[in-house]
Amino acid sequence: MSDYNFKPNYLCDMHCHTTRSDGLCTPKELIDLAAGEGMNVLTISDHDMIPPNTVEVDGKEVDSVEYAKSIGVNLLKACEFSCDTDVDDVHMVAYGCDFENEKIKAVMEDIADSKIESYKEFLNRLNSLGYDITLEEVLNYGGQKRSEKEMQKKLIFNLMADKGYTRTWSDAKKMSKKDKRLNVRRRKPNPADIIKIVHEAGGIIVLAHPYLIADEVSLKGETVSRSEYIDNLIENGLDGIEASYTYDKTSYNGNMKKEDIIREVKEKYSDRVKIISGGSDFHGDHKKDPDNPRFIGECGIDYDYFINNELLKKLI
Repeated sequence: MSDYNFKPNYLCDMHCHTTRSDGLCTPKELIDLAAGEGMNVLTISDHDMIPPNTVEVDGKEVDSVEYAKSIGVNLLKACEFSCDTDVDDVHMVAYGCDFENEKIKAVMEDIADSKIESYKEFLNRLNSLGYDITLEEVLNYGGQKRSEKEMQKKLIFNLMADKGYTRTWSDAKKMSKKDKRLNVRRRKPNPADIIKIVHEAGGIIVLAHPYLIADEVSLKGETVSRSEYIDNLIENGLDGIEASYTYDKTSYNGNMKKEDIIREVKEKYSDRVKIISGGSDFHGDHKKDPDNPRFIGECGIDYDYFINNELLKKLI
C-alpha cells in the first residue's frame, strides 16, 4: 500500500476497523500497516463482530495474535458494540473478553438481525427520495462480499459519497440525522447490560468517542445532558472513556476543537474511570482517497500509559 504514509502520534491505537465490518483493509493488511508504522499495540474492534482468531498469510490461516507478534505488534482483539436504541453514537469497545461467551454471542446475533431490518428500511427510504443505492452494492462494497448479517450503515454512507450525493461519508451521516424522513431507529442493546455481560465474560469496557453523543439525550424517558448520561454509565461499571479521538475527521458537529475535547475528557474523568483510552477509528479511508483519511496511531495512547495501567497491561 504505497499510498499510505503516516508517522503515528501514539504507538497504541485502541480503536480500528477492518473489512469484517465497515473498514477497507483486511485484518492482515491492518496488522501489516501497523507494523510498518512501528506500532506497539493495535486493536481490531469491528462493529458488533467477534474479532478474528486467524488471518490468511501466504494462503494459510495463522493465529492473528501470533502473526502480529511475529512482526512486532501486540494485537488486541476487541469489539465495538453499538448501544442504546434511543441515543445515537453510544459505542462501547470491549477488550479481553471470552468472545465465545453465550451471552455475547446472543447479543451479536440480535444486533445482526436488527441491522438487516433497519438498514433495508433505510435503503428503501433513500430510494424513495431518489438516491440510487442498492442492497447488492452495500453487500459488495469495496470488493468485499458480505452477508446481510455483516451489513454496516457506514457502507451506505460511503456509497452516498462515492455517487456524489454528499461530499464525504460523514456528511452523509449528518444529512441522514437531520432529515427526519431517514430516521430509522434500530433495536440496540442497553449499554448497562453490555457492561455487565462484558464483565461476566472477563473483559473490560470503554466508551468510545463520548462527544459524538448529543449534548442532550434521553435516559429512562427523561432528557439529560451528555455528562449525566455518561455518569449513569460510570455508575453501571464503565471501565474507561476514550479521550484522544479523530473528532475532526468524523461526524462530530459540535463547536469544540479536538484538543479541547481531549483535555476536557481527561479533566472530568481521569479520577472516575480506570482507563483513559484513545484511538484513531481507522477504517482504511486512504484507499478511497477522501479529504481527511484517518491514520493508525493518529489518536491513541502512549505505550508507557498502556503497560502501567492495571487493566490494560493484562491484555498483552
